[in-house]
Amino acid sequence: MQIQDTLLASPLTGPDARERLLERVKQLGREVPRAEVRRIAEILGDEERNLDELRDAVSTRLMEAFKGERARGPFGLLYELNASHLVIQVAARLRRYSSQADPLDVLQEVFFNVYRYPHRFDSSRDDAFRVWSAMIVRNTVLKHLRSQGRGGRQEIPFEDLSDQPTDGQMTPVQGAINAEDREQCAEVYVTYLTLYMTFFQLLGEREQRALTLVEVDGASYRDAAADLGIRLENLKMVIFRARRKIHRAMRRTFDGLPHDCRPAREPSSESRMSLGRSGLDLCSEEDKL
Repeated sequence: MQIQDTLLASPLTGPDARERLLERVKQLGREVPRAEVRRIAEILGDEERNLDELRDAVSTRLMEAFKGERARGPFGLLYELNASHLVIQVAARLRRYSSQADPLDVLQEVFFNVYRYPHRFDSSRDDAFRVWSAMIVRNTVLKHLRSQGRGGRQEIPFEDLSDQPTDGQMTPVQGAINAEDREQCAEVYVTYLTLYMTFFQLLGEREQRALTLVEVDGASYRDAAADLGIRLENLKMVIFRARRKIHRAMRRTFDGLPHDCRPAREPSSESRMSLGRSGLDLCSEEDKL
């Protein structure tokens, strides 16, 4: 089965795609400001734009709306519009490095980063989201390869790779079942993203900065420690505890319990000596998890 068959169908398909997409935007109600709805209507009314240009421009406006409101609706529609072509980019980069990783797993990480860092988005160009998301795809794939111990040395020419043929055709019943599964998966995915962002924002400023530097910007631990002005061992401890807080809070929420996620206290001068000694042990514990 092709990768595209596992994703939601883009709203920009079919002869009445423009009208249906505009109706979808209007149904978002207060989640999208009226000014943005008017701008999207103007974009969709431009007959000179092809479907790719429409997707780029509408996605940029939806991302701008999400950046301001942090609402689920615009983000969900943004996912539907872009998941198919972004996962193709992910798959192409993974294949280029002979990686056997699941492109859909990496795609989830891509949208995590889109969801968590909208403040870094600049909507000054119609194709801003396409350019920005392509950069996120690149950084996410490289980070994933590094986490798997792959430094990119086994790269092979992209033009030498051939598409794998697919055999068999999906029956109408299988198609209906898959469509229902995809819809449920998308709903759960957006909920998961919302929870992650909620608990990330509950972390302390230093914890958020540490995770951003290492997980999004791809900075080395040494560079991140220098940026924060702390020792390398202390940075490892900060990142370990921040990740553990988010994962524990999400697990407790899914179990119906209070999240109990609180920012870390700044270490006192008397405890700074012990931080360095405990940092390496905590880093080892993180590797086990």
